[in-house]
Amino acid sequence: MEARATFRDMQQSTADDWRIISEEFKGFAAALPDRVLSHLRLLDGDCGGFPVDRLTHSLQTATRAHRDGRDEEYVVCALLHDIGDTLGSFNHPDIAASILKPFVSAENFAMVEKHGIFQGYYFFHHLGMDRNLRDQFAGQAIYDRTLEFCEKYDAPAFDPDYDTLPLSFFEPMLRRVMARPKTSIYKTVTESKAA
Repeated sequence: MEARATFRDMQQSTADDWRIISEEFKGFAAALPDRVLSHLRLLDGDCGGFPVDRLTHSLQTATRAHRDGRDEEYVVCALLHDIGDTLGSFNHPDIAASILKPFVSAENFAMVEKHGIFQGYYFFHHLGMDRNLRDQFAGQAIYDRTLEFCEKYDAPAFDPDYDTLPLSFFEPMLRRVMARPKTSIYKTVTESKAA
């Protein structure tokens, strides 16, 4: 049986309680890539009216970025950019960005977080929306980076005939990127694991 903290109210927790919780957290954090991969697999077969299912779209976006020579962090961002579709139907970019935030640069985080607004350029006008919402970011570093992500990798990644790499190809990259957080208030807890 696993050790457990003894408090019933966090206000009465002790250092011993938090040693137990910290030890459990290390294993839980180390299994994050497994949970992310499992969630990505939920996108398999879910087309939502699109020409390919959401998993294929994600894999194809990552494949295109990889074949274009992007680094692993960028490719993992491409892989996970729509992972929030199932739970964040009205804010999927925020879900993906939140998952990635501890592990990626500020530039890659912002690109994932804002990609929905930039991708909207290609279809918002068909829905009676302003396709130029992305213009609010003109002149900012995020603009060119996210525009390029959508034009080169996200928008064309709906091709059922494209030679898309399988999830297993990207799994080692995902594990490397998520091996250690770059930024997190809990970073010191995971760093003590390596000691």
